[in-house]
Amino acid sequence: MNPFKRGLLAALCAASLASAAVAQEATIRKNLAERIPQLAKIDEISKTPMPGLYEVRVGTDVVYTDAEGNFLLQGNLFDTRQKLNLTEERMEKLLAVDFDSLPVKDAFTVVRGNGKRKMAIFQDPNCSFCKRFERDFQKVDNVTVYMFLYPILSQDSADKSRNIWCAKDKARAWSDWMVRDQVPAAASCDTAALQRNIEFGKKHKITGTPTLLFADGSRVPGAIGAQQVEKYLAGAK
Repeated sequence: MNPFKRGLLAALCAASLASAAVAQEATIRKNLAERIPQLAKIDEISKTPMPGLYEVRVGTDVVYTDAEGNFLLQGNLFDTRQKLNLTEERMEKLLAVDFDSLPVKDAFTVVRGNGKRKMAIFQDPNCSFCKRFERDFQKVDNVTVYMFLYPILSQDSADKSRNIWCAKDKARAWSDWMVRDQVPAAASCDTAALQRNIEFGKKHKITGTPTLLFADGSRVPGAIGAQQVEKYLAGAK
């Protein structure tokens, strides 16, 4: 077969496969929308490495279905050969936050040493894990931290966050409470930033505290030790 015919045949095959993929996606969308109305606004459908299994993405939520949308699976998909949690990897990408897009005006800044390395932390002042994290985190130097108050546990969390946010020295009031157990003095000011933090967190599925964000987009939910923080900061360069 001459090169022209070979190229034409390849193009026709590619077009046919693309058309079949579009039809397949349309079938899945139609069936799922009719049977499960809450899935009517599907953002993306894509093949997974597992034959016959498709990923259905709605916002940052992921479920799986067959080629006809007859079955729905929720859970983790593992590649046993490579020992990878494919769902977890996918979620890390979906939940990644562009560090440069963080609304840092709604955070207060803590600078240690030369401040060259950067990270952001969402914390609730009544979170026991946050207190444990903060006390070990004091060992980390040469870092700029954008601290987002994220009062999601109780009304008292909101009150303490207000008093810290409205303090003359926010960073000092925060460390006094989290590290030295000195209750922040009552204060008042415009606290719209705290509500914006909660809205931002809901949008990006920040469901627990502390949640750490690094300059390379890495996201760590939960308290980790100072040595682990150092590893993430080194990897984010």
